[in-house]
Amino acid sequence: MNEQKPEISVLIPLYNEVESLQELHEEITGVIDSLGRSAELLYIDDGSTDGSFDLLKELHAQRPGVRVFQFRKNYGKSAALAKGFQEARGDFIITMDADLQDDPKEIPALIAKLEEGYDLVSGWKKNRFDPFVKRTTSKMFNRVTCLLTGLKINDINCGLKAYRREVTEAISVYGQLHRFLPVLAQWEGFRITEIVVHHHARKYGVSKFGFSRFTAGFFDLITVLFITRYTRRPLHLFGFAGLLSFLFGSAISIYLAIERLFFNKFLSNRPLIWLGILAIIVGVQFVSIGLLGEMITESRKGQVDYATRNVLE
Repeated sequence: MNEQKPEISVLIPLYNEVESLQELHEEITGVIDSLGRSAELLYIDDGSTDGSFDLLKELHAQRPGVRVFQFRKNYGKSAALAKGFQEARGDFIITMDADLQDDPKEIPALIAKLEEGYDLVSGWKKNRFDPFVKRTTSKMFNRVTCLLTGLKINDINCGLKAYRREVTEAISVYGQLHRFLPVLAQWEGFRITEIVVHHHARKYGVSKFGFSRFTAGFFDLITVLFITRYTRRPLHLFGFAGLLSFLFGSAISIYLAIERLFFNKFLSNRPLIWLGILAIIVGVQFVSIGLLGEMITESRKGQVDYATRNVLE
């Protein structure tokens, strides 16, 4: 292990990619050597079962600055990135997938963009070599996410990204939130941009893309919208929904009361009365949930940290 603090950390999460690792390693080390800057490679083996770790042990022995972390089981890409961000020592952190679809030759351009003053640079796979279904769903995901979050980039989930260290220290990656790292970074006030990068067709193995990513992506988007907009003011979300429900139920109840008092209409056979009562109860419950959230937020407000760009004292 190279004890000198590196300028650059290249972080590669992987799961069952033994066929591509040797070629990927050679391409990355070639780019790093051409830069003439100190760097380290971090491989995060997310519980591979195909012999990936045995090859990583060989790569570790061959070159200083190669660091390998093996999970006991498959936790997912977010966990691998979180571990890598925690262990990375470089000022600039590059992430890329291990399937050879990301091009290591893009690393100098990503770093150059960071040095222009940006905090996170995302790759844009403008010309993708993926199956039709994956390309189509990815476009839909990017458009919907950008529309709802206000982030103005074209490819949010590209694995090839460059970060300043302060970004990885400020954002929390868990669950499947690795898809939304630019959104989380933007919410913390960091400067985000993207550059067009080369994308290659998969040479080995099979894609880990599956139908479960549709539902997971939808729920994760809801999570991101909540934690970026309402985590510090939950009553604004639950209170608004509760108020609408309460007013709707109250309007129904007033309407039925007028009919009973002034038009002598009986209500025992009117299902509408139960809808009004239900809407009022739901409204009260939503407001109560929002108040409980505000109490929790108040109790931990001393733990809240706010991202600061510069300090002059």
